[in-house]
Amino acid sequence: MQRVTVVVIGGGQAGLSAGYHLKRRGFGAPDSGAARTFVVLDAAPAAGGAWQHRWESLRMETVNGIFDLPGFPRPPLDPDEPSRTAVPRYFADFERFADLPILRPVAVSAVRHFGAGFEVESDSGTWQAEAVINATGTWTNPVLPHYPGTFNGIQLHTHDYVSASQFAGKRVAVVGGGISALQQLEEISRSATTFWYTRREPVFREDGFEPEVGGRDVIARVIADVEAGRPTGSVVSYTGLLWTPYALAARDRGALNRRPMFTALEPNGVREADGIFTALDAILWATGFKAALAHLDPLGLRNQAGGIRMAGTQVVGEPRLHLIGFGPSQSTVGANRAGRAAVSALVRELGQNRTAAPVMTGAAVRTSLDDQTS
Repeated sequence: MQRVTVVVIGGGQAGLSAGYHLKRRGFGAPDSGAARTFVVLDAAPAAGGAWQHRWESLRMETVNGIFDLPGFPRPPLDPDEPSRTAVPRYFADFERFADLPILRPVAVSAVRHFGAGFEVESDSGTWQAEAVINATGTWTNPVLPHYPGTFNGIQLHTHDYVSASQFAGKRVAVVGGGISALQQLEEISRSATTFWYTRREPVFREDGFEPEVGGRDVIARVIADVEAGRPTGSVVSYTGLLWTPYALAARDRGALNRRPMFTALEPNGVREADGIFTALDAILWATGFKAALAHLDPLGLRNQAGGIRMAGTQVVGEPRLHLIGFGPSQSTVGANRAGRAAVSALVRELGQNRTAAPVMTGAAVRTSLDDQTS
């Protein structure tokens, strides 16, 4: 067991922002002798957050936006470089620049109340902390809808998708109405026969989207949902789809012929809503992700609707628990701001109420289109 003032869970952009601002406010590494200490526990084996797992063909040119990490401007990026190498390299450079106490790979399995603070259980031991900043993102929690029946062909989620080459010459169902689905549908349709399925009729904005205006409206709606404790939807559910270059390319290729969701899986295909059988070789479930928060379940944060009520980055009723990269801060710029806001709030809370977690006994807001780059 080890004891620190703050445990940050997750080493993506939100976690790195929180670590940077903790250090700026005088928090040090566990072995630094500082009065207040922190550690960043990251389940990934290397720097880069979810970006190191993106598919090969996602280039920086098609990434909607990577906001600079705090105090560390991005170098010029080659638009043709894969995002899975460019962004992790930038994150790794930032980690060296900021000299953050990051431990990896460390997977957190549970967070529990412990006196006035928390006990954080991981595969590398247990930490006791006065406060927790959770920055685990969504990548490790892909949404996989259930449909009756069994399909014997290839099935992948966006989480496991590598490149369109694995589908060349095949009959492929792409399931999902978000930005990832459109990007993958467009590139798979270049070398395969594709069938596009969504639960709802996709809505494309014909008026464009002005981030400074539309972005504020989206953020306000997401904030209203989390403050009311309602589960949030995908970004597209708030913004609608945009006629991006890849969406236009898919349309021009005839790949945007949307079908209602099939009703069942069969060994060699799917049964359509109208009862017709469609033969398939593969199904790509581009059905999105949900916040990866299972390790927080022992805290009983969710309400009957499945939501977590928030006030800014703080969980209502839990002044020492902050969720960043969640709800309105699920974006690169939002993650930066949320990291700073969470640290500022914790400095106030810990300064006003210095009741620490018990000593160990025994042996020891903003949403923008940036976040849906894929």
